[in-house]
Amino acid sequence: MKLAILGTRGIPANYGGFETFAEELGTGLAARGHDVTVYCRSNNIRYPHKIYRGVKLVILPTIGTKHLDTVAHTFLSVLHAAHRRFDCILMCNAANAIFALVSRLTATPVALNVDGIERLRKKWGPAARAFYRISERLSTIIPNVVVTDAEVIREYYLKRYRTPSVMIAYGAHCERTETTTVLDRLGVQPREYFLYVSRLEPENNAHVVIQAFEKVQTAKLLLVVGDAPYAQKYIERLKATHDPRIRFTGAIYGAGYRELQSHAYAYIQATEVGGTHPALIEGMGAGNCVIAKDTPENHEVLGGCGLFFGDADSLTRQIELTLADTGLVERLRVDAQARSKALYSWDAVTDAYENLFRDLLSH
Repeated sequence: MKLAILGTRGIPANYGGFETFAEELGTGLAARGHDVTVYCRSNNIRYPHKIYRGVKLVILPTIGTKHLDTVAHTFLSVLHAAHRRFDCILMCNAANAIFALVSRLTATPVALNVDGIERLRKKWGPAARAFYRISERLSTIIPNVVVTDAEVIREYYLKRYRTPSVMIAYGAHCERTETTTVLDRLGVQPREYFLYVSRLEPENNAHVVIQAFEKVQTAKLLLVVGDAPYAQKYIERLKATHDPRIRFTGAIYGAGYRELQSHAYAYIQATEVGGTHPALIEGMGAGNCVIAKDTPENHEVLGGCGLFFGDADSLTRQIELTLADTGLVERLRVDAQARSKALYSWDAVTDAYENLFRDLLSH
């Protein structure tokens, strides 16, 4: 099949979950013999070649602002794709729903991965939230099929819009990485740090994690991994902590990121908006003890294979519990990795999308 993935920042991944998803799915489909193109944003991709691990890259300009970056690039992408005669298009992000109309007018089937409930993110003002609310509705009308990545989000679209969706979870590499190159560079030792990974935006609760960790008596470190292009004031507030055990590494991807996940004492997942969170599954796949924000989405993914918290005080208590009970930590590591292997492998995700595209072509 000749397939296109658009609506992300592009690959190689160097930003967030959608980009890792595009890379893993795109390269997985290409390895199976499909002709795959990923559309990339000129302000994000520095890769100098036109093909990455078998995937064709189309780099187009965008308007690099918080509100226009995604929609401007997707609009150009669908116009470009209209003349390429793709068999199917996978579009990411509910905000892009309106642009699926261009592809539908050229008789190209479109699957739209809506991600989570984006309008709930604290970074958006009233106008952006209204746009996302409209886009949710359009997601159920214009594309051929809606794809959700969590049962909680599938239920949301079913109840609110009476629209069924295809639920395909996010994936992860389900093995540990034994090398320690990035740990050596950062000057940290295996199992001597707690790990937090996310875009540093308010709804991802890095401030809660920092507040909780500041109250814990331990020599272990807290590594805060991530960045965000439009949240500098928030990031400055995070970095104002006076706790020398808390270190900000910036964004780390690829092998270095997998090393950090593999050698953490425990991984803290604090996001409260979205569907299946990539870093959560990746932490499980690396054999981590996970402490997660108490949300339906996180319960769905983690099941009984981790610990949960509601606020900074309860997170402090859960961190202290892991320090006091190493046997519990080891059991949770084993259980989480087994659950990840059973439910969230990239091969299974690639199988599901391959079958989805074939179904679209058969109708």
